[in-house]
Amino acid sequence: MKKGWIATTVSIVLAFAIALWFYPQMPERIAVHWGMEGNADGFAQKEFWIFLVPILMIILALLLYLVPKLDPKKKNIEQFWEKYCWFIAAMEIFMLYIQILMITWNLGFEFNMGQALAPAFAGLFYFIGSLVQVAKQNWTVGIRTPWTLSSKSVWEKTHKLGGKMFKGCALVAILGLVLPKYSLLLVIAPVVFAALYLFAYSYLEYSKERKRK
Repeated sequence: MKKGWIATTVSIVLAFAIALWFYPQMPERIAVHWGMEGNADGFAQKEFWIFLVPILMIILALLLYLVPKLDPKKKNIEQFWEKYCWFIAAMEIFMLYIQILMITWNLGFEFNMGQALAPAFAGLFYFIGSLVQVAKQNWTVGIRTPWTLSSKSVWEKTHKLGGKMFKGCALVAILGLVLPKYSLLLVIAPVVFAALYLFAYSYLEYSKERKRK
């Protein structure tokens, strides 16, 4: 657990340090949004946006830490708390990577943003898959549908499958490196499909369970 929080803290400190270091070198208007093809299509004044990611990292870390403490099933979360802390660290490292890409672009090194994000999304999806596979029934983390929350066995079956599917999403996302034109589609489409499929799967498994009783 401590190592996960150390990684989270280091990521946040690095994000602020990078923002402060490169602030003077940034143009007055910086790119802050990129379209489906990975090209910049949104710009804003640097004063706030250069520090937006580090600020969001702090907010995200606090939320991800505090919300499970309020969960009615927090004792279940404690069973995989160490893995969950590493998930928080993974989210922070992901955001730090986004900040580095954004600053690099605005320093004049233009590239396909979707292509550059592909390995980061792949790593994040793989880590989410690993977390999902060990998550115990709770209201905060995991594939929370009415049916997984109503049945421990449906939760376990859905999360076992969900872990595999998110790892599969990681494999599809990494294809964005060689298919830059479709990089963002390769990130979004598999996750949407996985979410819809797992929603339906949990319902069907719950229905089968009810019929057996």
